[in-house]
Amino acid sequence: MSRIDDQQAIALAGLFQAASLVEQISTRGMVPQNSFETSLASIFVTNPEITEEIYGGAENLPINLSQGFRGLQELLDKSRTEQNPDTIRYGLSLMHLERKLSKRPDLLQKIGEKIDKISQQANYFADPDTELTDNPAAFTHPSVVANLASLYQDTLSTFNFRIQVTGEPRHLQNTENAAKIRALLLAGIRAAMLWRQVGGKRWHLLFFKSRLRPAVKRISRRD
Repeated sequence: MSRIDDQQAIALAGLFQAASLVEQISTRGMVPQNSFETSLASIFVTNPEITEEIYGGAENLPINLSQGFRGLQELLDKSRTEQNPDTIRYGLSLMHLERKLSKRPDLLQKIGEKIDKISQQANYFADPDTELTDNPAAFTHPSVVANLASLYQDTLSTFNFRIQVTGEPRHLQNTENAAKIRALLLAGIRAAMLWRQVGGKRWHLLFFKSRLRPAVKRISRRD
């Protein structure tokens, strides 16, 4: 068992969870709250001791990233006709956009500074008797989501390459849904950055499937 395989599997699960949640909001107008909280909370875990901390700790990964692991297993195991094309497209587009962001230290610094400020704001909506990291719901408060969405617009939306989200117009035109989608895209960028930091490359998805499958099944299994 390779530690690198585990880290890459977690990063990809985080990426495809964000992508899947974007697809669900755009087509259904709703998402599972726990998955939504986990994805947005990951944006604020900027200095983890281990990769698992980004998504709530090793013991919580099967639940917190359940949707992401399902999406990743779909990519690894199913034929192209059985995959959700929008979720796959969003995931790969997030990888592409993150690579562009990695070449812009000015935007990376701006994003980091703004995330620190939004984290302070989230404190107002957290239980005062516990640590902010134990209050993922605070990161999904409408005001926090709106600020994350604005951060995405002010930075990543300035690139020529943009992620085109498709779905039901009535959901896409809803202001709160639009903010949630942008905030989730930012969470996807965070996961794509993690994927690159642990040595992941896009072509690994084509040639290293057999290496990733055992890690995904092992980490996502609930004992």
